[in-house]
Amino acid sequence: MGRTKKVGIVGRFGARGGSSLRKARAKIEEEAKSIYECPQCLRRAVKKFSVGVWKCSRCGFTFAGGAYKPSTKLGETVKKERDRLLKH
Repeated sequence: MGRTKKVGIVGRFGARGGSSLRKARAKIEEEAKSIYECPQCLRRAVKKFSVGVWKCSRCGFTFAGGAYKPSTKLGETVKKERDRLLKH
């Protein structure tokens, strides 16, 4: 494919799409392909299984999350609110 050192994962698009859109896409794809911490065993072994489904390769724990990250901002807000209500 050629020179992708600067643009990384979106080098496959070449000059198409414009630089801002390619940079945004690169950020999203890098987040989706990263390895995250498992909420059950606390090891860095969670990978994307399919859209919104995440799986820990270490303990086998499968859970629902965001499309590109295991936890969304809304989900984190709900957890904080739940913990606050249960604390009182």
